[in-house]
Amino acid sequence: MGYQPAARGGAAMKPPVGAHVVDTRSGRLGIVMGHEGPYVQLRPYGGGREWDADPGAVRHATPAERLRAATAYANARSRGEVP
Repeated sequence: MGYQPAARGGAAMKPPVGAHVVDTRSGRLGIVMGHEGPYVQLRPYGGGREWDADPGAVRHATPAERLRAATAYANARSRGEVP
């Protein structure tokens, strides 16, 4: 059902578009927007500039991580920092 990193030495599977994942290299949570070449294209929760991540360096976000991102976005909106 979900994305799992490949075993050592294997190629990583690409997570599906729309999945909430964490880029383990930067620690950022993003939503999978697509796949370009060998990379997974991620966009921050709530919008913003996309970035490329190595498919072997992403994992599914936990429910707590997703809630944290949603709360941070709602708080930023209430302060007028994001549209």
